[in-house]
Amino acid sequence: MVGVDSEILNLINLCKKGDRKSQFDLYGRYSGLLFAVALRYTKTKIDAEDVVQNAWVKIFSKLDSFSENNSFEGWMRRIVVNTAITLYRKNQKHAHQLDIEDVHATPRDIEASKKCDFTRDELERAIARLPEGYGLVFKLYVIDGYKHKEIAEMLNIEVNTSKSQLSRAKKYLQNQLCHMEKKAKPICDKTTTNKRNETN
Repeated sequence: MVGVDSEILNLINLCKKGDRKSQFDLYGRYSGLLFAVALRYTKTKIDAEDVVQNAWVKIFSKLDSFSENNSFEGWMRRIVVNTAITLYRKNQKHAHQLDIEDVHATPRDIEASKKCDFTRDELERAIARLPEGYGLVFKLYVIDGYKHKEIAEMLNIEVNTSKSQLSRAKKYLQNQLCHMEKKAKPICDKTTTNKRNETN
């Protein structure tokens, strides 16, 4: 059972009663985290800020529906993601239809299979460069743990389309990482050569 610690639960109960100080405290605790989630699903910081503000309105208005046996952070993240998806669908002019492909590899498989190590920042930059259509599915499935059925409902697409977009996202990401590895290899080789020369 996940549950909520007593301090947060007390804040939640006070927020339900309309206590302004508690609402500000809750906002201060989680605004940074929720903004980071929103930024992952939006194109600009301005859009992310709009998503977070709209999400907070929903959070405060839906506190009565939150079960204290669940993760409060996870509950809020889901609201932020759903709010961001609503904005995405509103701005979307053309549906992305891709060929259906089976998916087996995961980002962990991709990372583990590479001979060159990548930093977290490098991986995040590669993910951020994913094209919007299948990049969105990748983030929902891999980062936030949604199932294909949930993604299909959220984006109003077929389950197989979600799988196809995820497959393409992984291939695109792997190509990005391979490109980064090729660029880094000469530097690594030069560094290794210099170290060998120093020891001789």
